[in-house]
Amino acid sequence: MSRFAAACIDTNVQPHFRHNAEIRRYLPAAHQLRSIPDVEQQWYQAPGGDYRPDLYGKHYPGSDPETVSRHLFGDAGVDYAILNPLTRGNIADYLLNSCICAAINDWLLDRWLDPDPTNRFRGTIRVNPEDPKGAVAEIERLAGHPKLVQVGVPMQSREPYGKPVFEPIWEAAAAHGLPVAVHINGGNGVDYPPTFAGHAHTYPGYAAFMPLNYFVHLATLIVEGVFARHPGLTFVFADGGYDILTPLMWRLDTFWLSMRDQTPWVERYPSEYLPAHVRFCSSAFDGPVDAGQMQRWMDFSDKADLVMYGSSYPQWSTSPPAMAVAGLDALQREKVLWRNAGELYGLTVESSVP
Repeated sequence: MSRFAAACIDTNVQPHFRHNAEIRRYLPAAHQLRSIPDVEQQWYQAPGGDYRPDLYGKHYPGSDPETVSRHLFGDAGVDYAILNPLTRGNIADYLLNSCICAAINDWLLDRWLDPDPTNRFRGTIRVNPEDPKGAVAEIERLAGHPKLVQVGVPMQSREPYGKPVFEPIWEAAAAHGLPVAVHINGGNGVDYPPTFAGHAHTYPGYAAFMPLNYFVHLATLIVEGVFARHPGLTFVFADGGYDILTPLMWRLDTFWLSMRDQTPWVERYPSEYLPAHVRFCSSAFDGPVDAGQMQRWMDFSDKADLVMYGSSYPQWSTSPPAMAVAGLDALQREKVLWRNAGELYGLTVESSVP
């Protein structure tokens, strides 16, 4: 990525282990010899490789803090980077899955956050939603660390995240002022269909439709009253898909208006919950092809207040800051590049707009 002159916070960076077995150093002795999936999404690998071609070489892509710092802070001109490591998929043994999440958190602290000489990395507490009690305990264990700024869960889930079984996790996150980031997970455990109608045949089918699962989670968080009960709770959907946010919210508003007797706890139009509770990381695949339409397109559903720049480094679809804000006006650029993220994560950078 070429260096960007304006202030910028990258909200979507995936650090990786140097090799798949490195995680075992951080697992309890009873779990160190267990079978654990590799980090890659094995059934849907991108043509040409999952990562940026220039990152293959001496280090596994995204595994060396010094290299990542140079690429993001030096080459791209990013001020802060939010690290959201992938786990190893949805594993049937939920206790093992929770141990893997804890091991990843310990590794993130040990290798990336605590020794960070730049003080510009921030991290994610990965938890296993299949184990609500364990997830809450993990949040309580790590929420006090100043460099851990959000809770991370996979997009793939047995149930939509608005269901009551998950609410103790969201309550714990909100109590500590931590947003919840939802990201397509790595690994190849007990895979759920990536689309509403089953398994896609090819990577394009997977990549196009998997991010849309966010709306199922979002709709139930609103309709089940989770946002109403937890006014300080924010969800960050890190895989894009906000290009279809407006028609989906229009649809949800329409059904809510005609069936309010079934959801009396939803006291506002569903779309009115977006500003206080929902953010998206930018995606190279979202938005109109014509940059001249970007300003008007961002005005639908006030997306300039909801979207935060995210590079998806080191994925093959890594996008530079300039691409994320092409065609936007000065205020929209500022919001997407750093203001929205700065307010959410409590980070301060210098304004690029007088």
